[in-house]
Amino acid sequence: MKPSWLNKKIQLGSCSEMKSLLRDMNLETVCEVASCPNIGECFSRSHATFLILGKQCTRSCSFCNVVKGRPLPPDAEEPARVAMAVKKLALKHVVITSVTRDDLMDGGAGIFADTVRHIRKSTSQVTIELLIPDFKLSLDSLRAVALSGPDIIAHNVETVPSLYRSVRQGSDYRRSLDVLTAIKKISQGLKTKSGIMLGLGEKEAEVITVMADLRAARCDFLSIGQYLAPSKLHYPVKEYVAPEQFAYYKEKGLSMGFSHIESGPYVRSSYMASEYK
Repeated sequence: MKPSWLNKKIQLGSCSEMKSLLRDMNLETVCEVASCPNIGECFSRSHATFLILGKQCTRSCSFCNVVKGRPLPPDAEEPARVAMAVKKLALKHVVITSVTRDDLMDGGAGIFADTVRHIRKSTSQVTIELLIPDFKLSLDSLRAVALSGPDIIAHNVETVPSLYRSVRQGSDYRRSLDVLTAIKKISQGLKTKSGIMLGLGEKEAEVITVMADLRAARCDFLSIGQYLAPSKLHYPVKEYVAPEQFAYYKEKGLSMGFSHIESGPYVRSSYMASEYK
């Protein structure tokens, strides 16, 4: 049984207008593909996290609802369509993410960079946040996205190192930290961000260590949320973490030097993204 603080109702009725616009423009959002519980709240405010580079991921993280499989080739027209949607929705802050594309030489970095450039050409009244995969730590790929003109680059560590083998197959904790470190070296003015889920079986001391590691990588922003299994076939929830514990982690993280932290049961990496400053 879920505890009382996890009783949020998904208001799908408020999503129809946004969904219609996205389908008309042949665009996807991670809000839909990953079954985010905040979709009604965000779509009703015309907020969405665009998912580029297809819906099939080349990795098999056991917590994620994104489809695993062989992706289609990148759509070269997708960046222009995202830019058009950003302008049409009059967004002040946009988040763009993707599946992991290990099948591509650059991991999809070129499409990320093109998307940023198209948005910058179509409107100057928007801050751009990229939530990127690790690109296998390719410095060429990281340089391409970092120098394309985003305001924030996020890369989630997702969980503590001891759980990577069972939760985040195909990824590497140290490599994720190195991604954040490399971005700061490429462009010191860029803000960086990461996220972690709780309730996977992690210990409090491990969470504190992850926060310290992220600060050592000069990460500016952090999101902390409750893991909710998309289905019985996914990695099971080990614990429902109390709101007081989320508040504790936020206080602890701010004392470490993070500029902004969102921490709560329904927090996701893109949730309230415009509030990070």
